[in-house]
Amino acid sequence: MTMEIEMETVVKRFRDYISFNTQSDEANDKECPSTPGQMVLAKHLADELRSIGLTEVTVDEHGYVMATLPANNGDDSPVVGFISHLDTSPDAAGGPIHEQIIHAYAGGDIVLNEEKGIVFSVADFPGIERYKGQDIMMTDGTTLLGADDKAGVTAIVSAAEYLMAHPEISHGKIRLGFTPDEETGRSADRFDVKAFGADFAYTVDGGEIGGLEYENFNAANPTILFHGRSVHTGDAKGKMKNAVSMAAEWQQMLPAGEKPEYTEGHEGFFHVHTVAGSVELVTMEMLVRDHDRAHFERRKALLDDMAAFFNKKYGEGSVEVHHRDVYYNMLEKIEDGNLYVVELAREAMEEIGIEPDVQPIRGGTDGARLSFMGLPCPNLFTGGANFHGRFEYLPLPSLKKAAELVLAIMVKAASCKGKAGK
Repeated sequence: MTMEIEMETVVKRFRDYISFNTQSDEANDKECPSTPGQMVLAKHLADELRSIGLTEVTVDEHGYVMATLPANNGDDSPVVGFISHLDTSPDAAGGPIHEQIIHAYAGGDIVLNEEKGIVFSVADFPGIERYKGQDIMMTDGTTLLGADDKAGVTAIVSAAEYLMAHPEISHGKIRLGFTPDEETGRSADRFDVKAFGADFAYTVDGGEIGGLEYENFNAANPTILFHGRSVHTGDAKGKMKNAVSMAAEWQQMLPAGEKPEYTEGHEGFFHVHTVAGSVELVTMEMLVRDHDRAHFERRKALLDDMAAFFNKKYGEGSVEVHHRDVYYNMLEKIEDGNLYVVELAREAMEEIGIEPDVQPIRGGTDGARLSFMGLPCPNLFTGGANFHGRFEYLPLPSLKKAAELVLAIMVKAASCKGKAGK
């Protein structure tokens, strides 16, 4: 059976969602959602889900939206879930978004904003040329677009709407979930896996067409504190202990080739992303990433060894390392009896003419944490590229295919009877 979602449907829905400014705020760890715009979109989305006929639609006080597409096949098929996030990245301006469609992209550079002289350069982003001839949505170069992850929300809701409009298509129970604050790393904190009630799920939060991901980094975000001693510079010899100098020395001691700008694939890294302070105290924020758990633990141990060296060199208490693990590689849980979830997605892709592109995620998704919370949860593509920046773009045929992939999995999930829960 051919199931095709109209391009006009997904484009209109996506434009609706990006009209809401839902940038999250990493600094606001006291409230959830961290910004009010996310709750506005959550309530709007809940109203939309009710209007297309979904049941058990809820919005909790933290902006988590859940809904049910009831089974119509009369059997005890497993319950499949689909999850996307409502917030957009705080790394670039989030709105108001002035989107535009580059119709039948001819290749070459694109002038996004003539007045401000903003040009999308193919030399910087050559990957766009694979979409020659397609309609591509971008912004005017002053904000991000928001395909991460409003393209995912669009794909899920459009697929659910299609099934509601075609009751002749047999399927099991389907659960939909939409979360706040994914970009801050906190969205899984309050996700109620038991209330969601799915046997397995997919986050729809990936990049370009074909993406199927079930392997991600193990991640830690340590904070390093450097304690110095301030003395008048005219009388500092043998007395001053400069925390700024210690932080600079620390950065130089990290393995030179093991930084994000030098690594790819399964290669892990150390990354210093924020340094703030003065002679007395410097606070350094780091990322430690590795796909291999044993290597990951060794990386954290190296930081402890470095701290011990500094404390011997500069005096006890000069350096403190505060470790904070954030998420782990979902491959551990997927390989533990749940590979059928990946195979289901792979087969669905092939059936609708998409070549699966299985790559390790050089990052993490909600699905990584949810997998460790008992909900196996690989990640599917949304179609977008250049996330978190003002040169983000979304080939519209890829968005349409993302919705059709979700639809295909919704229908095929009933075939997993007897596998879920292993």
